[in-house]
Amino acid sequence: MKQTASRRAVFVAGWFVIALAAAGCGNAEADRDSSISTPAAAVDAGADPSELTVTGEDDVSVTLTGPLAIKYASATQAQREALGRPLTGDHNAGTRESGVVYQQFRGGVIIAKNSDPGTPAYIVTSGKIRDAWNTERAPDGTPMLLGTNGSAGPLGVPTSDVTVDGPLETVTFEHGEISENTTTGEVTVTVDGNVVPSGLR
Repeated sequence: MKQTASRRAVFVAGWFVIALAAAGCGNAEADRDSSISTPAAAVDAGADPSELTVTGEDDVSVTLTGPLAIKYASATQAQREALGRPLTGDHNAGTRESGVVYQQFRGGVIIAKNSDPGTPAYIVTSGKIRDAWNTERAPDGTPMLLGTNGSAGPLGVPTSDVTVDGPLETVTFEHGEISENTTTGEVTVTVDGNVVPSGLR
């Protein structure tokens, strides 16, 4: 009986050591996959908040500066997960002629009126609101094949992140707002106080 208890203790202790070793070592493939699926980069609280490097598509480092870095550093985990990894290439980040700065991500964009670190930046994630904002429009906001879209369009630059009120999600812009009823799927676009077609199908 004493020998059986001793063997059980050794057996249990052995499994405990194996479990600890497995937990400590982990699975390299699983670790790699989880780092790919975790879009948010760790932010060093002691770092300069106006410059931040995050891992982009294909593991390319992307440096965010000014209001874009500050916004990313202060973004919630949910916002970072919705954004995903930053996209690379000149057409996915930069400064427009108007001075607007932006960084495209797999699932959205961070955008600010200018590059001054004191300028607020906003996050617009993919979905119907972003699609309606990116719909080419005439100056009055009606959809038009050769119009302008995004921050250069009639809505202008966002002035809020997505706000949620029950089933209604809304983003405000310099010259209007876009809201989506997530229950019905209805999208309402307002430009300069006038409701215009969303342009979505």
